[in-house]
Parts: sequence; structure tokens; C-alpha cells
Amino acid sequence: MIFNEAQMAELKKYTFAVYILQALSFVTLVTPIIGVIINYIKDDDVRGSWLESHFTWQKATFWYGLLWTALGVLTTPILIGYGVLLVVMIWLIYRIARGWIYLVDAKEMYPAITGEKHE
Repeated sequence: MIFNEAQMAELKKYTFAVYILQALSFVTLVTPIIGVIINYIKDDDVRGSWLESHFTWQKATFWYGLLWTALGVLTTPILIGYGVLLVVMIWLIYRIARGWIYLVDAKEMYPAITGEKHE
């Protein structure tokens, strides 16, 4: 699919908004849920664009983050959970920051071998 400049600008706004909602997960638990809902609603719109890789990255960040956070919470009574939650927090910061930086630089999250930059 060929995307015009206006379409890409609009889709970048959604992608950016999801990164913001994920970052706000450290303050409120509902925002990453809103973010992943946006990912699934707009999934067809980004298909075939370089932003599709960001949506894949964001959904993986949400689901794996949820899984490991749940495991961390469940294992806090045996104290292992606190370490798990610390690692999850660092991992989430890394995933959100890397995605945000790649979005600003107009890079795919899983770059092709050619390493092309998309504007």
C-alpha cells in the first residue's frame, strides 16, 4: 500500500500517542490498556507501512510487560517478585524509550537488511 504524507503524519500521531500512554503506565494502570486498544483498532491502517513495526513492538511490550508484571506481583510473597518487578520496570523503560527514539528518527523497529530510512 502506498501512503501519502498526510496519512503517514496522522498514523505517526497514533504511534506517538501509544508510546505516551505506555510511558504513563508508571503513573496509572489504565493508559497502557488504552494504548493497546488503539494498536488493535488502527492495525489495518498501518499495515504495509514502516509504522507497522512500531505497532508490533508496542503490542509485544504491552503483553510481555503484563505477563511479567503479573508474575512479579504473584511472587512478591516469596520476595522474588520484587526483583522481577524491578527488571520489568527497567525493561519497559528501555522498550518505550527505544521505540520513541526510533519513531522520531523515522526508523523501523525491525529494520530490513537494506537499512533504509523512511520519512
